[in-house]
Amino acid sequence: MDKTSTEELAERLLGNAREGDAGRAAETLYGGHDRVLRQTAIALLAGQEMSEHESPGEATIQVLRGQVTVHADGQGYEAVTGEIMEVPPVRHSLSATVDSVVLLTVAKTSPLGV
Repeated sequence: MDKTSTEELAERLLGNAREGDAGRAAETLYGGHDRVLRQTAIALLAGQEMSEHESPGEATIQVLRGQVTVHADGQGYEAVTGEIMEVPPVRHSLSATVDSVVLLTVAKTSPLGV
């Protein structure tokens, strides 16, 4: 069984985000395109945003560090370190108020798009 320290993960991803030009970094911890369940850690530096996109299935975001806002249907839903929230099943975006790391958990509606 593999295990991951979320503190070490957050430090590493924030370091990668600071070194890159995009101001963000991500790492898939579990699953992949061929699995129903997928967990991805995402680091966003303050002021950075993941542009509007669809969700491939049911999803939650757990804030490992920082403060983020999910934007959907003209509303903003904030979450801070230690909080977990459902990702709305509509087009949405994600922005970071401060340097942040979230754990995105997605249960795709079907593997391999079938």
